[in-house]
Amino acid sequence: METPQPRPDPFDELKDRHRRMWAMGDYKSVAGEVVPELGAVLAAEAGIRPGDYVLDVAAGTGNASIPAALAGASVVALDLTPELLAAGRGIAGDQGVEVDWVQGDAEDLPFPDGTFDAVISCVGVMFAPNHRVAAGELLRVCRPGGTIALLNWTPEGFVGELIAIMRDYQPPQTAVPGPPMWGREDYVAGLFEDGALEDWQSRKQMVTVDRFENPEHFRDFFKANFGPVVGVYRGIGEDLERSAALDRELSSLAERHARNTSGGIEMDWEYLLVRGTAAGQGHP
Repeated sequence: METPQPRPDPFDELKDRHRRMWAMGDYKSVAGEVVPELGAVLAAEAGIRPGDYVLDVAAGTGNASIPAALAGASVVALDLTPELLAAGRGIAGDQGVEVDWVQGDAEDLPFPDGTFDAVISCVGVMFAPNHRVAAGELLRVCRPGGTIALLNWTPEGFVGELIAIMRDYQPPQTAVPGPPMWGREDYVAGLFEDGALEDWQSRKQMVTVDRFENPEHFRDFFKANFGPVVGVYRGIGEDLERSAALDRELSSLAERHARNTSGGIEMDWEYLLVRGTAAGQGHP
């Protein structure tokens, strides 16, 4: 009689898909050309200072890691996808800053408790499948009195709508809350244990995106460069009817949010900025 093999962990399977998905396209272009300012916004919100030891979780190509390093901090940039880390290493080198690039899982951070003065994530940790575990890891590796600061897309904003559209074109997935839930103040606050964070602050803001000439330009750019969108189209494969339907939905999404400018269109994409202090005594 054969020994029964353990069933694969659905979260592990999902993370493996995520790793492959984010390696598709060219996320470096998305972060650097579409929303380049977001990382600096988060670094400023976190109050990064010279000498701080900072962890950027789900760092991607370093959109927040590099501004934190430019502010004088010692920065560790962690991400699940090695291709993104390699791209970030090149960007940091071009800007003359040093960052420690580490491949790792946001839900199992390879650092001791209380290691960092600040733990940040810019539209990154929100894509980890097990939200509560990821939040617990952010808190665990932050020293008492240290800062946790996050920037997440909201469910009601442009990217929240984009993610909802893409889910409709994918096979049924493991029942996990969608990433934009991290963009709800009540939800993200509830991910942390009562009393774990002090001085909790949150506010919604907009980033104005003016990279595109028209809605179709947005659609084609994201089809070619944004891993989650690339992955959805690959999953559709040769189903030309569904592919054309998704084309229309993405163009319509951009059209609904667009304002005409002399150079093309601009859109406001909403995000939630949150910051708290890890409970306990720590050095100032």
